[in-house]
Amino acid sequence: MPDPIGADPYTLAESATKALAASIGKTPPVATIVLGSGWRDVADRLGTTKVEVPFRELPGFAAPTAGGHEGVIRVVEANGRRLLVLVGRVHLYEGRTPSEVAHPVRVAVLAGSPVVVLTNAAGGLDPTIATGQPVLIRDQINLTGCSPLAGPPPPAPYGPASVDLTTLYSAELRALAREIDPSLAEGVYAGVTGPQYETPAEIAMLRRAGAELVGMSTILEAIAARHLGASVLGVSLVTNHAAGVFAAPISHRAVLAAGAVAAPRLGLLITEFLRQL
Repeated sequence: MPDPIGADPYTLAESATKALAASIGKTPPVATIVLGSGWRDVADRLGTTKVEVPFRELPGFAAPTAGGHEGVIRVVEANGRRLLVLVGRVHLYEGRTPSEVAHPVRVAVLAGSPVVVLTNAAGGLDPTIATGQPVLIRDQINLTGCSPLAGPPPPAPYGPASVDLTTLYSAELRALAREIDPSLAEGVYAGVTGPQYETPAEIAMLRRAGAELVGMSTILEAIAARHLGASVLGVSLVTNHAAGVFAAPISHRAVLAAGAVAAPRLGLLITEFLRQL
């Protein structure tokens, strides 16, 4: 759907929120989950889909072009609770701006979602973490060179762009996830632009910087969600070991295949997490 002419990111998000409410109603969701690469099969395990809205029908939403990203918002009912499920996302490497990348999460929070669960496929920098294993994001390193908060100051009533990210990923939500699955590890996620995978030298640099995970999403969405006051949980599925960790080729096809294998475990984790919120 065309964007309102001259709309700033917040006015555009408000417009999209109204359009979304016209399709799904105004009942706020208990949480929003964004499903990244390899997570598509989890969508059908979260509950009963009541409404499905394609991204293209909402102002400001860009259609994903990356494989495994469908580009729809589902309203899902599970255990009597309402969830928003974003099946897919857009990335900077698709030629999108930081505001376009963060826009769906902004809309979800303005629609009343107090919790945002961001999932992704990630390269693992720790050789002891096996492929197919979910890892909680403890913190992040933004190597994209941009921010969804850059530009003119946010209009009232939104807070200043200089938001404190000390508690970007909620310790309380991570603790709840570990109660459900005590085997969950935690790690620092480094966000890069892509679309190419990293070189062994780049991975060596990231390891020295303290990263255990690397990927091409999540970073900007987390910043935008926290700026609007939502609590954020990040979950990476280690779909491959990063370049130089082991001598193995890396491909997007393998990323999606690893997600399909891990879907039952991921579905149980997310379903039980959302039930206990």
